[in-house]
Amino acid sequence: MEPRLPRAAAAPPPPRPAGSAHAWPPARPLTHPVSHRTAALREAAKRPGGAWGRRGAMNRLGRKASETLIEMAPSADDDIAVLTKFKLLQSEGEESNGPLCETLSTAGSEVPSSSEQGLSSTETTLLIPDRQVQSGRRFNLFLKRRLRIDKRHQSKDSIFFRDGVRRIDFVLSYVDDLNKEWEKKLERRKEFESNLQKAGLELETEDKKESEDGKIYFVKIHAPWEVLITYAEVLNIKVPIKENDIPSMVENPLDCMLTPFRLPEKVMHPEPDYFTAPFSKEKQELYLINDESTFFSPSMRNRIVNYILTRCPYGTEEGKKKFGIKRLLNNGTYSAAYPLHDCQYWKKASDPNCDNERYTLYMEWARFLRFYKEQPLDLIRKYYGEKIGIYFAWLGFYTEMLFLAAVVGVICFLYGLFTMDENMSSKEICDPAIGGEIIMCPLCDRECEYWRLNTTCESSEYSHLFDNVATLFFAIFMGIWVTLFLEFWKRRQARLKYEWDLVDFEEEQQQLQLRPEYEAKCTQKKKNPVTQEMEPYLPLTSQAVRFCISGTTVLFWVSLIIASMIAVIVYRLAVYAAFASLMENAQTLQPISGLLTPQLATSVTASCLNFVIIMILNFIYERIAIWITDMEIPRTHMEYENRLTMKMFLFQFVNYYSSCFYVAFFKGKFVGYPGAYTYMFNRWRNEECDPAGCLIELTTQLTIVMAGKQIWGNIQEAIVPWICNWWGRRKARNNPENLYSRWEQDHDLQTFGALGLFYEYLEMVIQFGFITLFVASFPLAPLLALMNNILEIRVDSWKLTTQYRRPVAAKAHSIGVWQEILNGMAILSVVTNAFIVAFTSDMIPRLVYYYAYSESDNSPMSGYINNSLSVFLISDFPERNKPKTNTENFVICRYRDYRYPPDHEKKYLHTMQFWHILAAKLAFIIIMEHVVFIVKFFVAWMIPDVPADVKAKIKREKYLTQKILHEYELEKLKERLGQGDKRATEKEFIATEGRMELSRAM
Repeated sequence: MEPRLPRAAAAPPPPRPAGSAHAWPPARPLTHPVSHRTAALREAAKRPGGAWGRRGAMNRLGRKASETLIEMAPSADDDIAVLTKFKLLQSEGEESNGPLCETLSTAGSEVPSSSEQGLSSTETTLLIPDRQVQSGRRFNLFLKRRLRIDKRHQSKDSIFFRDGVRRIDFVLSYVDDLNKEWEKKLERRKEFESNLQKAGLELETEDKKESEDGKIYFVKIHAPWEVLITYAEVLNIKVPIKENDIPSMVENPLDCMLTPFRLPEKVMHPEPDYFTAPFSKEKQELYLINDESTFFSPSMRNRIVNYILTRCPYGTEEGKKKFGIKRLLNNGTYSAAYPLHDCQYWKKASDPNCDNERYTLYMEWARFLRFYKEQPLDLIRKYYGEKIGIYFAWLGFYTEMLFLAAVVGVICFLYGLFTMDENMSSKEICDPAIGGEIIMCPLCDRECEYWRLNTTCESSEYSHLFDNVATLFFAIFMGIWVTLFLEFWKRRQARLKYEWDLVDFEEEQQQLQLRPEYEAKCTQKKKNPVTQEMEPYLPLTSQAVRFCISGTTVLFWVSLIIASMIAVIVYRLAVYAAFASLMENAQTLQPISGLLTPQLATSVTASCLNFVIIMILNFIYERIAIWITDMEIPRTHMEYENRLTMKMFLFQFVNYYSSCFYVAFFKGKFVGYPGAYTYMFNRWRNEECDPAGCLIELTTQLTIVMAGKQIWGNIQEAIVPWICNWWGRRKARNNPENLYSRWEQDHDLQTFGALGLFYEYLEMVIQFGFITLFVASFPLAPLLALMNNILEIRVDSWKLTTQYRRPVAAKAHSIGVWQEILNGMAILSVVTNAFIVAFTSDMIPRLVYYYAYSESDNSPMSGYINNSLSVFLISDFPERNKPKTNTENFVICRYRDYRYPPDHEKKYLHTMQFWHILAAKLAFIIIMEHVVFIVKFFVAWMIPDVPADVKAKIKREKYLTQKILHEYELEKLKERLGQGDKRATEKEFIATEGRMELSRAM
């Protein structure tokens, strides 16, 4: 059974009357509050089962004579620079109804990261109809008395209050522990909940006796219509004003081929496409409000409630005003604060008023069997908010683009596989008459013996899989691919910004919103030159000291990574001799001795050891990075997230890539030659590359680290939360629905956390580095990343839908600072791949030999192996290097370098061929970089960041919004003129008409 459409979208708005100057639907006539509620009561009584309607019956009643004025203004005697005032505007002879609303100004607020906008630190005034709030409460109490709801017969899986009418928008939980701070916590909760009610929210508490474990209290919060419309205006939330009249793009005839990958239309697009405009309480008749109870989606509702929770005060302690749910969670006053999922993920809710979007997401998105289906991004955005929606959009687009890179990479790999038999270098190495007669110098001092070149036959054949002419092509291709990926993502992001009403969203607005931690720790204040208000600030000397401590800590940990990498190198040098001796004497290893060489065994074990060290350091540093970022006391949430991102990325960049950089650019490059080897710490001889090159070792290192990280990440993301939830709910999960309530089920889930998406982005960006920075050494890296990401999308969606509490909806119009990091890595990848092809692979030496030093016209590459190996006279070995035994009395041995032989006058100095190859390598790097960069910039210039149809829609929406607002103002002026309003002059009417004409012309 397909999930039904939300009620707001189920019935299309009525057509607009011809010649009308109003936007539809037409304004409903205002009725007397009593008669209106009576009609709603009668309508509710007709519903089956005695169920009473949602708050849709309590419609817009217009502004009443009595209103609550919330005034947010600064004060000099407040440590947070915010004075909360409550005033009641009453008509003559009328008394106040109940407590007043209390709200904090933006300057002293805690804001969810990247989620709110539309406020400045200047004075802001909000109006909530106080009489409506109080009358609505009395009406709900009357409903409950009439319905005589019996809790024992109500399904506790419901997402509504006990009256079955008011939706639960947020839940607070706490344990009433009788410790020494019990009274203080009780007082904080009492004050906090009282102020929430003053702000217009409605609360309902579930006693601990009703909870499954008999210990936890649950406070359910509902935001009535009056609160929602007030804060929708404050938060500049966009709502529908008119159905989109721009025809959709012409369908591609090839779209029918994509039908198996499509999801049902009602899942992909749960709501019609509308033109939208920021909400205004004064112009409610402009908006398409079919049902007030569903006009604001649950994600919008929990975002609004969270906005209030983060600003609501709970008293004064130590002379400072305290506010915000985060502090109450930190000091243990409350144990959790979260919005509710709308139903269980494995079945639909029994309440027909539930949207069951969680169930739809699980069935159509979160199951692995749906891995080949597109993602329902609009539904993800509707349920979780734009910030999570944009992450899954980026991850899905990245995975789609990886498909092209994976296909080309597989083709390059197959080319190497099919041309293995044609590789002249491996043929000569494997030939007993050539490679079998070449005696190689020992690879370590004293313990290692002389060895024949053909013992590396298998490894040289396998190295051709990755070190061939296709390597060069793939490196250039990936430099262009990464540009296409970033440019096309900008277009995709621009389309999402329009479709999700994020065009005018400015994250810079959050620069005005201070973190509560900043306000609490900064005792000094100064006047803001922009707002002219007193704000807390951190002195420059204190900032300098904190930055020095932070920088020193980061430098220490980066040095620790480098030290651990050096330790792994020492391990490689120390155990090579042991592996060589073991494999030479062990009879059981003889069958695989050709494949499992001492070099390969050392490389594999060192890579595994390096991966373990990486994981340990990463685990510790995550906590260090958060600690030092907290110590810096960033001013805003955006600043905090950007600083933490740069610290974590810098550390993980060095942690994950340092070993790959060593193998690619340092191993085998500073070895020396027999008789004059280079030593680390004057003890361990530097490693040499295999005669077939170091590229195969770089491939091994990259595969182990990349694959190991992906496997460990999926285990950590999926299995660990599942085990924690299973352990916490092993008893409660078996309880019947009427005993295990919806808020308890969600309470037992894991918390996604403010940095949940941060770690997801970090994981994918590190993977992006593996497939771009070192892809020339491993063409199959994009294929591994593609398979991982197909799994990653379903793992992330599964854990978010089934294992985590519902995150608070947050807004974001882009992937943020990660975009700049990806751009930087794209540029760096061109340089690293050029150096890998030049210095790590054997591509350039082979080309130089082919064109300049080949002596055979029929087979130009024959003789290359002999040409690339120099000769050393064994009698020239110093005692330190000479092997203990020389049973076959060899006179000379060969080594990988371009040096003169011992009988030459320039004995053991570099030959001219060495300098020709070096010049060719440098020339190749310069040419490749310039060619790829020119193509990259040309492609970036050719592809516009915003599609043409999106530009047209944005202009159309802005024009329509202005037109509707102008027509609305003009109609109001006509009404005022008709009623004889002296304030509405004829000149004002003419000016408004002129503004409309000017708008049309523009």
